[in-house]
Amino acid sequence: MLEPRTKHILSEVKSYVIISIGLIIYSFAWAGILIPGNVVGGGIPGVSSLIFYATGGEAGGGIPIGYSYFVINVVLVAIGFFIIGPRFGAKTIYAMAFNSLALTVLQKVIPPDLMGLYDDKLLSAILGGGLCGLGIGFCFWQGGSSGGTDIIAMIVNKYRNVSLGKVIMFCDIVIIGSSIFIFHNVNTIVYGYVTLVMTGFTIDLFLQGNRQSCQLIIISKKYPDIADRIVNQARRGVTVLDGTGWYTKQPQKVLMVFCRKNEAPAIYRIIKEVDSGAFISNASVSGVYGNGFEDLKLKAKKNSKNS
Repeated sequence: MLEPRTKHILSEVKSYVIISIGLIIYSFAWAGILIPGNVVGGGIPGVSSLIFYATGGEAGGGIPIGYSYFVINVVLVAIGFFIIGPRFGAKTIYAMAFNSLALTVLQKVIPPDLMGLYDDKLLSAILGGGLCGLGIGFCFWQGGSSGGTDIIAMIVNKYRNVSLGKVIMFCDIVIIGSSIFIFHNVNTIVYGYVTLVMTGFTIDLFLQGNRQSCQLIIISKKYPDIADRIVNQARRGVTVLDGTGWYTKQPQKVLMVFCRKNEAPAIYRIIKEVDSGAFISNASVSGVYGNGFEDLKLKAKKNSKNS
C-alpha cells in the first residue's frame, strides 16, 4: 500500500502529464491546422496569430505565435494567481511555459501542408476548433489552463454557473472580429466563429462527460462492510436508509451513494468483493451539489421592503 505522500506525488505527476498531452493537442491544432489555413481562432493564440499575420506571416518572417503568446500571458497569469489560488497558478504557469515552447517548436517543424487542408478553410476551422477544445478540456479537467481567456472563463465559473465554453466564446468574439483589419475579408471572421463554436462545444462535451454524476442504491445484508470500504477506499460518502422488504416483511438497510460516473466501476468492485449477491441500482443524475461535487453558485436575493 502506497503512503499518502507518495500517492499525492503520483497524482500530481499524472495531472501534469495529462495537462501536457492536452497542450500538445492544442498547439498542434494551431501550428498544424489553423495557422497554415489562415484561420483566426480565439484566445491569446488568436491574438498571437493576428500579430503573426500583421508582421508578415509565413512568407514575411512574422513573429512566431509562441513568443507573443508568452509575453501577453504573463499579466493574465498574475491576475489568475491571486484570484483563483496558488495551485491553479502553478499549473497555469507550467502550461503557459510548455504551450509557448510547443507552439514555437511545432510552428517551425510542421510543414504547412501536413494535413492537406491548406485551401479548405471550413474543414480547417472545424477540425482545428475541435482539437483546440479537446486540448483545453484536458487542461480544465486537471485544474489547469492554457492561459489567456481560459483564465477569465475559470474566474467567472468560480462564482457563477456559466459553462466554460460559453464564457470563452463571448470573450473571444472581439478577437476574431478584429481580424477584419488585417485580412479585410468577412469570410475570415465567419471561419473564425466556426472555430470558436467548435472549441466551446468540444470543451463542454468533454467536461460534461467527466463531471457526470450517478446515484447508486445498494441493498445487502453486509451493508456495514460495504459502506466502510466505500468511505475508506473510494473516498465517497454513504447514506444508510431504513427500508422494508415487502415480500419478506423484514426491515433492511439501504445504502445510497453519489459519485462521478467514472468512479462507479471501483465501487462495483468493492461491492462484488464483499457481497456478490448484493442488489445495485445505478441512476444518472443531472446535477449533484455539495462537498466533493459542484458548487451551487447563486446570486443572493436582496430583501425589498414594501413602502
